[in-house]
Amino acid sequence: MKIALPLIASLSFGLIGCSGRIIPNSGPATASTKSTVEIPVAKPIPSTPDAALPAPVATGDGKTAASLGIVRGPLIGEIRVDPRKTDAAMAAFKTSCPGLLRREDTSGLTLKADWQAACDAVKTWTGDGQSFFATYMEAVQVGDGKAFATGYYEPEIAGSRVQQPGYAVPIYKRPADLIDVDLGQFSEELKGKSVRGKVSGTKFIPYDERSAIVDGSLAGRGLEMAWAADAVEFFFLQIQGSGRLKLPDGSIMRIGYDSQNGRGYTGIGKLMKDRGLITDGSMQGIARYLHDNPEEGRKIMNENKSFVFFKELTGNAPNGAMGYPVIGGTSVAADPKFIPLGAPVWLSMDRAEPNGLWIAQDTGGAIKGSNRVDTFWGAGDRAVAIAGGMAARGSALLFLPKASVARLIPVQ
Repeated sequence: MKIALPLIASLSFGLIGCSGRIIPNSGPATASTKSTVEIPVAKPIPSTPDAALPAPVATGDGKTAASLGIVRGPLIGEIRVDPRKTDAAMAAFKTSCPGLLRREDTSGLTLKADWQAACDAVKTWTGDGQSFFATYMEAVQVGDGKAFATGYYEPEIAGSRVQQPGYAVPIYKRPADLIDVDLGQFSEELKGKSVRGKVSGTKFIPYDERSAIVDGSLAGRGLEMAWAADAVEFFFLQIQGSGRLKLPDGSIMRIGYDSQNGRGYTGIGKLMKDRGLITDGSMQGIARYLHDNPEEGRKIMNENKSFVFFKELTGNAPNGAMGYPVIGGTSVAADPKFIPLGAPVWLSMDRAEPNGLWIAQDTGGAIKGSNRVDTFWGAGDRAVAIAGGMAARGSALLFLPKASVARLIPVQ
C-alpha cells in the first residue's frame, strides 16, 4: 500500500506524491551525497478536461460522498474511452470484487449487495470493458466533480540484507510493542476511529516519532530487516509505502508496508516551498535540495513524524489497501469516504496521461476528500518521470451499480 494513516498508500508532499531513484551512477549514495543525476520528469501532454456538471445540493456535513450528494452523469456507453485502458480497468475490477462484496462502504453510496450482479457477470464476461460497465453501472458525479490527481509509483533504491559499508540506513520491520486500538470498541461515538501507540507502565502513549527512530530508539532489538544506502531515498520509499531494494549482487528484494508509528504525516514539499527553500515543488526538486543540504535536509525530514515499518513481499506487484496488487496505469489511491474501494473512477483532466478509467484499489494519508486521487504508474523510469511531476486538475465521475444509483437518485 501507499503510505497512509493507518495505511500507506501514496502521499502527496502537500504538492505531489511520489518518490524516485536518486543514486548517483558512481555507486551507493549516502545521506550526505550531493545529487549528481537529474531524475527525468515527463513533459505534460496538455488536454482539455470535460466540464463538471452542476453540483447537487449537499444533504449533510460533507464528510462523505453521500452527504455531498450525487448527480447522474452521461451514459457510460457514450463516454470517450481508450478500449485497452477500459479493458484493463474491467480486469482490475474483477480482482477487486471479493473485497467489494466483503467491505462496508464508508462513502454511504453503496451496499455490498449492490455489487453482486456486476461481480457475478464479470467472471464470465467476454465482451469489451465499456459494454460491461454500461450494462451494470451508471456514471455519477460526487459533489462539484472537480478533481485533482497526483501520482505515485514503486521506487527502486540500493539496499542490502545485512549492514555493510555503504549501507547504513536501517529498514525496520514492525515492532512487537506497536499496538493498534479500535476506539469504537469503547464508545459508539468513536466508531470507525483508531489510534496506534505503545504501553508504558500503566499508560498507553504515542509511539516513537521519526526523529527518535532515526536517532536509534529501535536499534539493538533485532528489527532491522534490511539496510538502505541513502537516507533520502528511503524517506521517499516510505512515502510510497512499498518498493524494491537492489541488492549488491544485483538481485531484487521487494518490501511493502506493514505498519506505521501512528504519528501524523507532514508533507515536506509545501513546508519547504513556504520557507523559500525550493521553487520546484516536484519530487525531483525536493530530493535535490535534501541531498545538497544534508544537515538541513535531515531536520526537514524529521518534521514529518510519521515512520513506516516494512515486511518482505513476494509476487510481482505491490498490494494496495484492498490487499490486491495495484496495476500501473489502472489503479488509483482514493479516500474511501468519498470513493468506494474497488469502484471505477473516470478522469478527464488538463493533462492527457491520467485521463480515462481507473479502479480505486488503494488509499493514502494525504489523499483526502472528494474527487481526489493518486494515480499509480508502476515501476521504472517512465513511472518515475510521470508520477514525479503529476499534478492534474479536471473533473471526475464514479461508476456505481445501477441499484445504488436508483436508491440514491429515485426516478421522478
